[in-house]
Amino acid sequence: MALINVNDVSLGYEGKPIVKNLNFSVNKGDYLCIVGENGSGKSTLMKTLLGQKNVLSGKIEYSEGLKQTEIGYLPQQTEVQKDFPASVKEIVLSGCLNGCGIRPFYSKSQKAAASENMKKLGIAELSARCYRELSGGQQQRVLLARALCATKKLILLDEPAAGLDPVVTQNLYKIIKEINDDGITVIMVSHDMEAAMKYASHILHICHKPLFFGKKEDYAVTDVCCQFTDGGEEK
Repeated sequence: MALINVNDVSLGYEGKPIVKNLNFSVNKGDYLCIVGENGSGKSTLMKTLLGQKNVLSGKIEYSEGLKQTEIGYLPQQTEVQKDFPASVKEIVLSGCLNGCGIRPFYSKSQKAAASENMKKLGIAELSARCYRELSGGQQQRVLLARALCATKKLILLDEPAAGLDPVVTQNLYKIIKEINDDGITVIMVSHDMEAAMKYASHILHICHKPLFFGKKEDYAVTDVCCQFTDGGEEK
């Protein structure tokens, strides 16, 4: 059974749809890249999957005991967020907040998970450093570790490599693939078609209507893919 089923969903703002009749599913272990032109509803879809926005019509179903509060999320960073005056450890631990309930403190297991995720992301030695003093690539690793603290099943990534240099970008993509290989399902919005075709298992291409959903190998031979990568707005 699919981890997420999106059935005939329309998304938008103030009752005005951005994308209509969206249908796709995400199975456990998938790596789905969401692509499309600017303003096509990609980030809106991510927020809807997280429960931050309601669908205009249609239905999104979650299975395998998945709750929206148990989804890890790495949003696009703003300049204000990049200057946040907290330690790396504090930010990573904050990914456990939804699991704290009414407890005003983190449990031993949550602290252990934060330490393990910092090690996994190669930032353990930065735990006492102030977040705003880090490079862009280091900050993204911190936020990815934070997202992993919130979930054991699914992470959503909204343009995680935006603003990073090519070397740091490739290292980040490799880390995300390793996380997926460890059994965590990945849904990522990206403008990087090369990375999408290299690392993803499935592609969802949306515009004002769905243009494609399926395996990346099938997407690669479609007119939609050829127009988008060769003659479209973004390459």
